[in-house]
Amino acid sequence: MSTLLQHAQIDWDDQGRPHSRHYDDVYFSKNEGTEETRYVFLEQTRLRQRCSELAPHACLVIGETGFGTGMNFFCAWQLFAEHAPGDARLHFVSVEKYPLGADDMARAVRLWPELAAFTEPFLKQYVAVHAGFQQFTFDHGRVTLTLLIGDVLEQLPQLDACIDVWFLDGFAPAKNPDMWTPALFAQLARLSRAGTALGTFTTTGWVRRGLIEAGFTMKKVPGLGKKWEVMSGEYTGQPSAAMAAPWYARPAPIEGPRQALVIGAGLAGSASAASLAARGWQVLVLERHDAPAQEASGNPQGVLYLKLSAHGTALSQMILSGFGYTRRQLERLQKGRDWDACGVLQLAFDSKEAERQAKLAEAFDSGLLRVLEQAEAETIAGVTLPAGGLFYPEGGWVHPPALCQAQLQHPNIQVQVHRNVVELRRADGLWQAWDGEQLLASAPLVVLAGAADVRRFEPCAQLPLKRIRGQITRLPATETSRELRTVVCAEGYVAPPRGDEHTLGASFDFHSDDLAPTVAEHQGNLTLLDEISTDLAQRLGTAELDPALLQGRAAFRCTSPDYLPIVGPVADPGAFVEAYAVLGKDARQVPEVSCPWLQGLYVNSGHGSRGLITAPLSGELIAAWASGEPLPLPRAVAEACHPNRFGLRRLIRGK
Repeated sequence: MSTLLQHAQIDWDDQGRPHSRHYDDVYFSKNEGTEETRYVFLEQTRLRQRCSELAPHACLVIGETGFGTGMNFFCAWQLFAEHAPGDARLHFVSVEKYPLGADDMARAVRLWPELAAFTEPFLKQYVAVHAGFQQFTFDHGRVTLTLLIGDVLEQLPQLDACIDVWFLDGFAPAKNPDMWTPALFAQLARLSRAGTALGTFTTTGWVRRGLIEAGFTMKKVPGLGKKWEVMSGEYTGQPSAAMAAPWYARPAPIEGPRQALVIGAGLAGSASAASLAARGWQVLVLERHDAPAQEASGNPQGVLYLKLSAHGTALSQMILSGFGYTRRQLERLQKGRDWDACGVLQLAFDSKEAERQAKLAEAFDSGLLRVLEQAEAETIAGVTLPAGGLFYPEGGWVHPPALCQAQLQHPNIQVQVHRNVVELRRADGLWQAWDGEQLLASAPLVVLAGAADVRRFEPCAQLPLKRIRGQITRLPATETSRELRTVVCAEGYVAPPRGDEHTLGASFDFHSDDLAPTVAEHQGNLTLLDEISTDLAQRLGTAELDPALLQGRAAFRCTSPDYLPIVGPVADPGAFVEAYAVLGKDARQVPEVSCPWLQGLYVNSGHGSRGLITAPLSGELIAAWASGEPLPLPRAVAEACHPNRFGLRRLIRGK
């Protein structure tokens, strides 16, 4: 799986239209432009009718090959906005091998001023677009765009979705023969259902024959302008076999009212609530403290820190997708107060770390990360440093409570504080949340988002979550410390000031359960600061500070053994062991036994120190599982985060 992003190489013709150097072709016709899109893709697939006939809370899923300048997406979104019922949703999934850079994209989409209501919100969010799955949300979550950045034959096989309409676009077969292959047509068929519509501008014979062979019934129709003919059709082939092993299959959708409980109002809980609310769920969030974001999500500054692998591991793919999603969400908050894209510098504190960083710099594009020599690192950071390092220009710091509050603002969300859920019971198809003898609330769907405390509930008791105490130190900013311009990390981190103070941290303690800040850990954090920059320590006057008088806070990170979060539907542990006991004898078996799901029970936990990057997208993953929508991550990554992975491993190891 390639992690390296290649941007589109664009030339602009004398009429201001973009021309691709990769394919030696224009992105859209000079004269027809949006008219061609509306005719070939919207009219031939009867999109207006489909939008107007959507059932309550239904989601129309459009799949596309070749996002390009996004013209098809903007036209489809416009049609949806004009004709779909108010509670319907649009989910547009598009593959793009060579995404346009931000400047080229802005120049291209502004050629259609009549679409500004759709292009301008998109441009505001067109940041941190890197390889893999990149999800965007618009119109208060009513419209979702999932861009699959990379080669279509690498990306589509990883997609878990059911597509209603295909826009088969991209550069013409003569210019881009690598895309128009039987392997592509097989993927289109796999992701289609009976009646899935398809529109395409090409009538090339072997493309038509390939689509027919894959199960599409195709017909030629008169074209538009210089295009004599175009093609449309629908899927009439066999439904594809399920792609997942039964223990990772999708649970049946919940029938009846869309009502949900979310237990916990930190980053994972508020994200889960926001994503469900955007899909029409009425969400009640139960929080045991007196306000949201009171535990690990309550620190004054958290860092958008990307711990990546050059090998495209599941964790690395999750981080790359999650980082982009979080960055786009942050664009809605107030810069400087709630977050800042000041960049993150990871110091190369020894030769082994420098070697690791050099490998990453080869594997990823320079827009995501680049190696800085010491002098350049000091210029960017604004303070003297012991070494150069790896710079993430799109990273920065976030005030996590502000992100939680923003996510909880949806009109479909109600938050109740001082609600301590100690037990879940099942009655009449509903989950009941109890505090001793007091019934707090009930709903058909529950998301457990209380970090390691999810284990207090019987179905999650065996999840291998561990709590790690971390303490941050708050340091008053000085006139000279304000010259720090970027987050700098080594064993710890220090951020530029938010208001009048810097955040310094964070300690790691695997043994203490005490949340009172300790003088020893303040002292330890000051030692971390000396390792990051003695210059900055001097500017902050740490030699004169009494650690006993320093302010700070301690909280528990919650992490899993493989460092991936635990996100997805929950199965009955005892019935799971019974259903798949044969795996203890032969791990290659895939028994044809449906997974014994606890209908409507989900978990979102185990985000460790990466919650700012993984929790918001995990909310989307929970909502996609629960609402039957396209998953926002590659299928293999969703499985790598699945709660059932641990029960499976225990069975295979015979434990």
